[in-house]
Formats: sequence, C-alpha cells, structure tokens
Amino acid sequence: MSTPEQQSPAGGAPAPDQPPADDPKGKDAKDSQDAARREAADEEPEERDQPQNAWSARRDLVDHSPRSMSVGAQARFGGGTVHGDQNNVTGNQVDGDVIMGTKTVYQFSIPGFSTSASASGEVPAATLERLAEHFVADEEVVAGLLERLRRDHVLILSGARFTGRRTAALMLLHRLGLPSVRTLDRDTGPSALADQVAAEDDRSRGYVLCDLATRRDRPLRESHLLAARDRLGEHGHLIVTVDDTAVLEDVPFTAAWRPPAPREVLAAHLRTLTDAETVAKLLELPDVTAFLKRSHQLREVARFAQLLARHAAGELGADAVAQYSLGSLESQVQEWFEEDEASVHLRDKAFLVALAAFDGGPYALTAEVSDLLYRLLQETWNRSQVPEVPVFGTHIGKRLQLARAEKYEEDEHTEWGPVPQQKARFVDERVSYVLLREVWTGHPSARPALIGWLRRLADDGRPLVRTRAASTVAVLARTDLPSAMALIIEPWGTSKRFRQRLVAVNALTLAHLIGTPHVPRILDGWCEGDDPRLRWVAVRAYGLIGPERPEQALAALRGAVRRLYEDDPDDLDGEMARELAEAVELLLLSPASDRVLAELREHLDDDRAVHDLALGGFVNACRRTEDGERYGTPLVLGWYARSAPEDGAPAHGIPQLWRAALADPRATRHALDVLREWVLIADRATAAEWSLAALLPRLVTTPAEYERLSHLLRTMPGEDGDPPPSVAARLHAVLPSR
Repeated sequence: MSTPEQQSPAGGAPAPDQPPADDPKGKDAKDSQDAARREAADEEPEERDQPQNAWSARRDLVDHSPRSMSVGAQARFGGGTVHGDQNNVTGNQVDGDVIMGTKTVYQFSIPGFSTSASASGEVPAATLERLAEHFVADEEVVAGLLERLRRDHVLILSGARFTGRRTAALMLLHRLGLPSVRTLDRDTGPSALADQVAAEDDRSRGYVLCDLATRRDRPLRESHLLAARDRLGEHGHLIVTVDDTAVLEDVPFTAAWRPPAPREVLAAHLRTLTDAETVAKLLELPDVTAFLKRSHQLREVARFAQLLARHAAGELGADAVAQYSLGSLESQVQEWFEEDEASVHLRDKAFLVALAAFDGGPYALTAEVSDLLYRLLQETWNRSQVPEVPVFGTHIGKRLQLARAEKYEEDEHTEWGPVPQQKARFVDERVSYVLLREVWTGHPSARPALIGWLRRLADDGRPLVRTRAASTVAVLARTDLPSAMALIIEPWGTSKRFRQRLVAVNALTLAHLIGTPHVPRILDGWCEGDDPRLRWVAVRAYGLIGPERPEQALAALRGAVRRLYEDDPDDLDGEMARELAEAVELLLLSPASDRVLAELREHLDDDRAVHDLALGGFVNACRRTEDGERYGTPLVLGWYARSAPEDGAPAHGIPQLWRAALADPRATRHALDVLREWVLIADRATAAEWSLAALLPRLVTTPAEYERLSHLLRTMPGEDGDPPPSVAARLHAVLPSR
C-alpha cells in the first residue's frame, strides 16, 4: 500500500508507478521497467496510431459512450444530421448529487433483519413474531415448502443474496410450530453439518444455516444431508440457504426461492408501523414509486419503510425520502470496497470498477479489462509478488449477482456494422457514477493502478475501449477536476500519440456533458496557448461542445486560424489547418447549424485565414451523407431542400458558400469533386435530383459561374469510367442561360 511519502502534494493521491521509498533496488528496477514500457509504447509502429478524422471520431464517441451519456433528440452537443436527432452527443439529466454524492445514508435497526448470518445461537421468540408480522410470500409456494419440510426434515433453499432467504427459512420453521429455532455458524462446512444438529430426546428443534460456503473441492453432497437428517431424528428440521452458484452434488432436497415484490414487502412493513390509510398515501408518493422501480434489495426496502413511517409522523422531511434511494446505493458501494478480502476478493473489486467503466458493454471485454486492472492492483498491494490471474473458474452469474448487474443480448456498433454481443450492465444505472467516485476519492491508494489502467485503455486499438476510458475520466473529472486534469487529461493532451490526445478530447467533451465546470475555459486557454498538441485537443473539442455556444466556439477557431496564418500563409501546418476545418464541419452539421451558418456568412470576407476556414469546413460538410451511406442524401443538400420552400436563411447561405468555394482557387478543385459526387447520388435518388435541380440555378450569378458548372455537367464521367450519367444532362438544362 502507499505510504505518506508517496502522496502527491497537490491532489493527495499516490504518484503513479512509484515503488516503495525504502527499497532503492526495487525502485531502480521498477523505474527501468516503466521506462522500457514507455519506450516500447513510443516505438509502436505509426500505422497503428494514425489520426482519425473528426467525423469518424465523433461517430465512435456516440456509438460507444455509456447509456448515462447517451444519444437523444434533445442534444446539447453536435449531431450527425442537420436539425435531426441522429448521432447527437447528449446526456441524460445527471443530478449533481449522483456525481458528488449526498453522503446521507439512513441506517435503521430492523428486528430480525440482520445483514450478517454468521452468528450462531437461539433465535428469540419475539424476533420470530416480529418477522411474522411483515413476512410476505406466495402462500401456495409456502404451503408446498412446508409439506416438503415435514416429510424430508431437510430443505435446501437456493436463491440470490438479499432476497429474503433467511427470513423465509425462519418463517418456515416458525410455521411448523417448533418451540426452538437455532441458527448455525455460516463457517460450518458441508462435512461438519451433521455434527452441528441434534434433536434432544422428544424436543422439537429447527436449525437454519445461512449462506453455506461450497467449493468445487468441497461440494454439498446428498450424504451430508442424509447424515444430518439421521441426527435430527423425527422432531428436528434443518433449512440450509445457498446462492444460485452453490456447488451441489446429487442433492434431492433443493427448492428455489423467489423473492416477493418489493411493493408488497414495503406495504407489509408499513402496516406494522402506521395505519392503513397512511400506508396507502405513502405508497402513492412519487419518490416511493421511483424507489420501487430501482430494484432495491429487500433489506433496503425494510429500512425504507421505517424512514417512511418517520416521514409520516413528521420526523423527517420529503428530502429524506427522495434521497434515501441514492443513499442506500452509496452505502452498498462503500460496503463493496470497505469489506476485507474474505468478503469481496480484490479480483471482484477490479471487476466492479471495470463494469462501472464498461456498463452496458460486452461482458467478455469487461472481464478482460478487469483482469488487467486486477494485475495492476496486485502490484500496488504487494510489489514483491508476481501478479497472478486465474484463467478459469470464474462464474459469470456469481460475478453479476455480487455487482447487482444483469446479462443481456444486444447489438454492438462496429466499423463493419452491428454485431450481436452478450453484454452486462448494472440494474441501477447510477451505480457507475457512485462507484467511480467512491474509488477515486475514497480510496486514493488505488489511484496509481487506476491511472495505469486508464492509460492502457487509451492506447487500445478498439474504439469502444478508448471511448470508455474517456467516459471514466469524465466522471473522475466531475468528481475531482484538478487531480483528473493533472494526472490523466493533461498528460494525454500533450502526448505525441494521436490516440491519447483523442481520448483527452472525448474526456473533456463528456466531462462538460455531465456538468463538470470550467471545461470551456480550459479549451480557450489551450487554444490560445503555445503548445500545438493542446491546441489540437481544444480545436477537436470545440467541434463537439461548440453547438452549445457556437458563436464563442467559432470565435476561438477564427483566432486559432489567424495565428496559424501569421507566420507564412503559404506554408501552413497542414494538420492543424485540417483540424480547424473539420471542427467547422462538425459545427455546421450540428443542431446549431443555422447559427453556425450565419456566423460563417458574416465573417466570410474578414481575411484570408477566416475565408479559408469557412470554405474548408463547408465543403467538408457537403461530403457527408445520411447514415454515412455511399449514395445517401447529402446532409447539406437535404438541409437546403427543407429550408428552400420557406426561403429561410439556409436557402440563401448555402448557395452563397457554394459560390464562394467554387470561385476560390484554393477550394474549387475540392468543391467540384464534391459537387460531382452529388450528381452521381442524384443519378440514383430522385429526391436528391429534385433538391439539386432546385439548388443549381442559385449557384449561377455570373458567366464564369455558368461556364464552370456547365463544363462539369457536360464533361463529367460516370463511375468507373462509364459514360456520363443521364441526370447530368437534365441538371444542365436547369442552369440559367448565360
């Protein structure tokens, strides 16, 4: 574990990749290993780290962002169709309390509702009576279980944790009318079960063993239960609860336990605390309805009943009711990471963190990256040991049960199209935020491993992995912006690796999306600064968050392009010039397209730098088609077609920029190529032909403009050297005479 000497003076976090201070040899060896890894990463072949254009990068960001930062019609950030709802980077309304945490956890002592089943001893009769008051179950199922218990004397009750198995076992024995019920120590092994039970002469007694621990080399066998039944005699009864993944061999006495509906449990508890009229009113409260939709555990439902009773009595306000759901979730997350290794293994904790980062992603991928994090956590835990990861033996159901998660089938976006995948997600979508915040701020000793893990993810060749690295850092930035910037985002932003800089772009974009303050100020500073890599990051990010503030974003881009032209306008930094044009392209194809178009028109003739920026971005935007299809309707052409009947601003602005691009010597070749593509699309789509026929006459205001378009339509070849498309002649006919 980290020592005080390892802490960072700024953020309180251990410095990543730092060995113990009292081991100089280990420090030298570790430094050498780290240097070798960094050198190997830097020497990775360039073909594996090629820049990705801004349009494709945004598509990956939209396709692979977690559900809490999802695609939607109410977009705050750039979209893939003008005035549409496709490919919009947007987010659900994320309450600040979800990120920063309420830290208001209500704990109540509920008689008979213990969270631990390890104690051994007699269950007081008063406890059984209180449990009976609010026990809820399907009575037909209970009757069947009682019949089996009377006949067999032994019953194995299987089900998930925290579904009321212990209460059900106690109630079954209580309904048998046994005068004594005793719980057995949960550490009792299968082979020792018979030694723990015995009937005393003619006295009836019931036994409950909760959460019997089994392993592949220590299963529960039929012989163990038969031996226990012999010891019980005619008057004793035993119920053993196990989870769904317990290892059982030829056990005939099993029954599956299905928990009652949370609403029924809540109502039953409330009826013991207040009158029927108040119970009905409480169950109709919006916050109660929202709580019941969250799939909370029954122990949390029981505690919620006590809180509601206090609220009805005027002891607690409505805020306490509204915050309880989140508070109980925070309590569960803290429980996961504060329990010792015997309760929640380090590998399971690594899986929880990975699932928080890859919530809703493919399960196999989540398990893969969780093992990587587990190795890094092991190194932090004990650097003297070689990290080991078991290859087999991991039970998917058990992992997901611990995480309160579920498995499902869904298509995953890939560059080749949708692919079916087996995915995993938390039942409660808020878990990811709460868990990542807890690990980052509540367990700073885990930061070195977490930072190293995120760096590895940022270098991964899969867009999904890199996007989830960015979304994870976005949550960390929302929680602790200074540390996230200093330890992760800024090192990525200044990296010579394109992938890392792109992950920095996405992290800042998503951080702004979920309400992290000061992101625009950070981008403004980087865009105006001297570091070309940080300026690159800022320009890319402007294209994504700019639709929220298009005038400010375009002003920053104009300032950046003017600085680029100051030295030598004929010998530009080509990469930065392309990035600036692609940022304008994204803004033009965003929900703020009308405002962006107005800004481009207003400043088109300010100076050469701004002129080139506007035309470069506009012509780039003209190349994009619906859904990226080769012959899909061009987005800008569709935009024009929708605005033309109303003679709106786009009906004038789009032709103006087309005329400027076709007349500019630096842009005309690219513009003619794009217009040629539009003609080929119009040859296959009647709607595109009509739209283009409406636009072309507005591109001719001078003889030179006529000659340019006439020459294109008369001489352009078809695809693959074919004769000119027939649509070219029809479009030529709509051009106004010279």
